[in-house]
Amino acid sequence: MKRIAVILLALLTLGGTQSAEAKGRKKQKKEAAAARPDTVSLSTFSLAAGMANANGLKQYLAQRMGIDTTNLVHFMSGFEVAAPNEGHRMVQDFVAGMEIRKQVESQIIPQMERQVREADSTATLDRAQFIEGFRAGVLTGAKDSLTSDSAQRIVQRQLEYYREARNEALYGENRRAGEEFLRKNAKKDSVQTTASGLQYKVLVAGTGDKPTAKSRVKVNYEGRLLDGTVFDSSYKRGQPTTFGCDQVIKGWTEALTLMPVGSKWEIYVPQALGYGSRDAGQIKPFSTLIFTVELLSIEP
Repeated sequence: MKRIAVILLALLTLGGTQSAEAKGRKKQKKEAAAARPDTVSLSTFSLAAGMANANGLKQYLAQRMGIDTTNLVHFMSGFEVAAPNEGHRMVQDFVAGMEIRKQVESQIIPQMERQVREADSTATLDRAQFIEGFRAGVLTGAKDSLTSDSAQRIVQRQLEYYREARNEALYGENRRAGEEFLRKNAKKDSVQTTASGLQYKVLVAGTGDKPTAKSRVKVNYEGRLLDGTVFDSSYKRGQPTTFGCDQVIKGWTEALTLMPVGSKWEIYVPQALGYGSRDAGQIKPFSTLIFTVELLSIEP
């Protein structure tokens, strides 16, 4: 029998891009505080994680394995590692249950444990609760006051909480250094500060049209960290770059829509308008960024 491929939930999103819609970066401090999830116990998290990872399994078993999911007693016997009778007509169900249990133990639980340990090296997933949650997810889709949907929300929010806590512990100094830099920078006569906290200094005043958030533009630019490290530069590549104004970090989008064509600005992007808590290679979480930007043209 071919090994059953269990489709894991895409519980982590921080890969991809942490764009404007990433967790809806709250406009006000009060909104951000309200949206921050409360921590739950590891026991509750483990139970919810088990239920969330069972989501969609019944459909898979029915469509790909031909198992009657209205009667899962034989499947669950296999999941509980009960040996099937050789002559039992439902042996396929037993084997499927044993295969799923093997994958839960060898793949799904270790993956979830790694995610928890990355956030808190002292935390340990409650395996018994995870299995209990998985079992409940398969059989009824509910356990006590939890449903499959609410379990998935708990897991997603809690993993985000873990990531934020880990990043704050590791990189909180970046945020504090950026805030101090911007506070001092804002006092300079040459620097303008917008309502969002974006800062900019006009090096060359252009006279052309201003792009909209939906415009495509051609620019030359250089990006630097606060310590002067250059992490990206079209100047070094020897050619300008073309992209949509809404395809970049929020600080860039805002700055570009304020710049007339022909302008050259230095912009100072707070971490909340940049990559936030995302680790982007040389750009570590909570980094304030400095860019020199030349707006060469608005493209058709």
